Amino acid sequence: MKNSNKPTRSDKYSKNRTIAKVATLIAVVTVFLMFVIFGIWLLGEGDNQASNESMQQLSSSINTASTSKEQETESQSASSSINKQEDEKDEDEKESEDQDAVETEETEPSDDNVTSAITGDWKPVATEQEGPHSTNYSDGSQDRKEIKQANANATGIAVDDMIEWRVENGGDQKVVATVSDSQQTKTFRVYLTWVDNEGWRPTKVEQLKANDKR
Repeated sequence: MKNSNKPTRSDKYSKNRTIAKVATLIAVVTVFLMFVIFGIWLLGEGDNQASNESMQQLSSSINTASTSKEQETESQSASSSINKQEDEKDEDEKESEDQDAVETEETEPSDDNVTSAITGDWKPVATEQEGPHSTNYSDGSQDRKEIKQANANATGIAVDDMIEWRVENGGDQKVVATVSDSQQTKTFRVYLTWVDNEGWRPTKVEQLKANDKR
């Protein structure tokens, strides 16, 4: 007698089809998930690349702006330096022109130690002093600074190249200064007079044979 519980060929075929469908479904789902994961990974890479590019562009912009600012600052500094040099040159030329414009004439020497003597219409050195004036002979005083500048204007010796051997009283609101250049190639005796509210004005310059104040 045949066993009625034994699966038939039809049952086996139906079961195999079911297993095949399940396997196919699993494969499809797996492939779909792989595509989804791959897509997410690509999007993430794209976002990172875009973010990196944005950061690089921002950094480049900041560097460019910083470089431009530095160049502008350097340009302004150079321009300011040039303008300052031009102003100083103009001042030096003006002082030179003022000296060249002074009318001088020879005069009698005050003693035998003088090789030549001149008087001139030098202008007073602009002063910062106000009110009643009393000469301060101390080194570094405002009077001594202005007297030195007046000596420079009268003799042509630059202030920073000048040696002041003696600055002494020459009378009421008058001084007599003995000066030379730093190499002591020339020595001068300068007579100056104080002009109220204007400053010290050279009136006479003598070139000496020898420095009698050394």
